[in-house]
Amino acid sequence: MAAAGAGRLRRAASALLLPAPRLPARELSAPARLYHKKVVDHYENPRNVGSLDKTSKNVGTGLVGAPACGDVMKLQIQVDEKGKIVDAKFKTFGCGSAIASSSLATEWVKGKTVEEALTIKNTDIAKELCLPPVKLHCSSKSRPRMPAGLDSWG
Repeated sequence: MAAAGAGRLRRAASALLLPAPRLPARELSAPARLYHKKVVDHYENPRNVGSLDKTSKNVGTGLVGAPACGDVMKLQIQVDEKGKIVDAKFKTFGCGSAIASSSLATEWVKGKTVEEALTIKNTDIAKELCLPPVKLHCSSKSRPRMPAGLDSWG
């Protein structure tokens, strides 16, 4: 019984740290079959969740929302003196596809120059995650956020 209580506590703590509520595994199991394993992986194990110091001169912040579906996404990048992105963080309130797209976008921009990061297209993100057509709008939000963050650094 103690192990079950610890598991519930761990899940509750994880839910507080994630940008979107997580469903218990039994509720996620049926919808998860509709998503590619890459989406499920980025949703269950999002990379680079968090925030950077927005007052820092080398940090840029982009924010976009989609009132139609309720997604809100923030992307921050940290750029070194040579224009290379050395860190990226995101916070997303939205569906699993939106979280996965944000997570993947942060992985892809790290180590790139600002110019290289600007070449990433939402269709590239959607293709990598194998998003179904009904979820393509989720990846399109990760692309518009990047220029806002990229343009605001320095």
